[in-house]
Order: sequence, then structure tokens, then C-alpha cells
Amino acid sequence: MKKTLLLAGAAIVAIGAGAAWIATRPAMDAPAPTGIAILDADKIEVGRYVLPPDKDILSQPNADEILYGKRLLADTKRLLPDHVGAQMNCNSCHMLDGKIDAANGYINTANFYPRVMPRAAREVDLTGRINGCFQRSMNGTPLPKDGAEMKAMIAYMEWLRQGVDKEDRVDVVNAGVIDESLIPDPVNGQAVYAAKCAACHGANGDGTFDQFGDVIFPPLWGEGSFNIGAGMARTYKAAQFVKWAMPPAMHLTGQLGQGGVLSDQEAVDVSEYFTHMPRPDFAPKVNDWPNGNKPKDARY
Repeated sequence: MKKTLLLAGAAIVAIGAGAAWIATRPAMDAPAPTGIAILDADKIEVGRYVLPPDKDILSQPNADEILYGKRLLADTKRLLPDHVGAQMNCNSCHMLDGKIDAANGYINTANFYPRVMPRAAREVDLTGRINGCFQRSMNGTPLPKDGAEMKAMIAYMEWLRQGVDKEDRVDVVNAGVIDESLIPDPVNGQAVYAAKCAACHGANGDGTFDQFGDVIFPPLWGEGSFNIGAGMARTYKAAQFVKWAMPPAMHLTGQLGQGGVLSDQEAVDVSEYFTHMPRPDFAPKVNDWPNGNKPKDARY
């Protein structure tokens, strides 16, 4: 009997201690999102942008189209094989479905276009910009401008902007800055690649694939990679992405696709190394920068 009472007393103490812990422990729910500043043309904050959860797509009248666009951007090579020559998906370069800062996001994309592009020296609309990626980064062929696939991709980008006025911008960037005064060292770049990049992109830059042959991490050179006309084939342009978005799984804080692992010099060095490896040509490159002002890191 005495033993029973002691056990009961211990249980009461344990329950009481647990109750006290529950009462005093910090809340486990994430705080309500405060959003990101929406800026007008004068850089004055005019509102807050909150990244929408995908479940909100289901409440949209064109939900099927938005979801199709999201899927196409993530699984481009498999779903559009006639238009994608490289072993690439759109989201190979637009991290986390285009939802994060400094990793080629889609948040402002619908508001950026049409705009004059220095490489083309003319105004380019969003369909033209997307098809430019298909021809260069995907080493493929353009989509029909009025086709279901093009409309679906744009529908996803329009949904992601969440009604931000055309003249305004969410305070995120496509890529962070890189010190372009740095002199690239491709020998060190090769060492950086072996230490920080090869595990995902392969020792020979040929990428990694799942058991079905679908892209996990894209090739960085060779016939399956982006062609010489892609922005990613330029040293400093690539270094921006590498610095701010790569390597995606080698840090313990922050989101996937948020870099901060390499220094500017390491990013420039490794970008010099892989951008100058063999890759497909791009015949229309002769039409690029017709007004001059070609960037110093252009490959042609």
C-alpha cells in the first residue's frame, strides 16, 4: 500500500511538472509573416508582399492552369522534350519554384516585362523572355506564344506576384551582387568545384539523375548543358547565382537555394572554371548586343 502511494505521488509530481512545462514553454507556432516591402518607382514602401502558400492556388478560378504552369517549370525536360535540348528544367536555375530572394525568383517577373533588353537591343515581352530561355539555357526551341504551356507558365508567375501593381516591385533581387573587379583563377575554381559542386553536378560536370533518367541536378558543361548563348555561360553572371544560391545543401541555416557558402573570389573562380568548359554553340549569338556594350565576360 505504501509503495502504491509513493508511485501515485510520483505520478502526480510528474504530471504537475509536465503541466508546468506546457504552461511555460515558448509557443511552437511560427510567427505571422510580416511580408516583404513593396516599393514604388521612387523606392518608397507602398505595401507588404506575403509569399502565398500553394494551397491558395486551389481557390483561383484558373487553378488548373496555374498548377500546370508550376509543374511545367519544375519538370520541363520531361514534359516538354520537343522544346528542351539540354538536361535542364526551368527551376534548375529558378530555385524553390521561383519563390526566394537572390535565386532567380519569379515574384517580380510578370511586372518586369515588357522591357528593353540590352542583349537584344529591343523591347522583349514575357513570352519572348521565356522563349529566350528555351533557346539558350534549355538549348532548345521556342514554345508557341499562344499555346497552353506558355499561358500556364505565365499564369503561375502572375499568381505568384499576388496582384502587385505593374509599376511596383517586391523588394527582392534576381541575383545578389558580385565583385566584378576580381580576376578569375580557374585552377582554384577547379579545386572549389571538386570540393563543393561535384557531389551534385558530377565530377565531369554531367549532372545527376534519378532512376528514371530525370534531372536532379543539371549538367554544368557538355552536350546536356546550357549553350554558349545563355547568361549562365558568362563568368560573372554565373558567379552571382553561385554566390547567392549555391551550394544549396551545404549550410545549416536559411532556405534551400540560399547560398552564402562561397566567397566572391571562390564564386568567380569556380564560375570561370565551369563556364569555359565545352558546351553547345548558339548560332544566333551573332545578333547579340547589336549596339555594342557587350559585357566583358561574354564568351563570344
